[in-house]
Amino acid sequence: MDMFLKYLIVFGVGGTVCLLAQILIIRTRMTSARILVLFEMIGVFLQAIQIFEPIKNFANAGITVPIIGFGASLAKGAMDAVKEYGILGIFNGGLTATSAGIAAAVGFAYLFALIFKAKSKKS
Repeated sequence: MDMFLKYLIVFGVGGTVCLLAQILIIRTRMTSARILVLFEMIGVFLQAIQIFEPIKNFANAGITVPIIGFGASLAKGAMDAVKEYGILGIFNGGLTATSAGIAAAVGFAYLFALIFKAKSKKS
């Protein structure tokens, strides 16, 4: 029963994030790219004020899988690097913390483009 509750929480939090994005798409003139950037900045903000970790401990993948988790990872990497390297850590900390995810996204995108022969849309 404990595992079921954990899955329910993850699904509920992740679904709520997606619901908020869908409401923004329907009710505003924001493009999906702007919504992604907004959610990423929300992750950065939550990490900066140090409330992302308690949310992550409660929601697990429900908050880390959406783009909010990526923003928080960027901010955490930059903050850790500033502590270690000083002000220059701002530039390399975020990329160091998220490099594996970025590399995987680019690699899998390339692989699937080869497999499925991706084509541009015709206007």
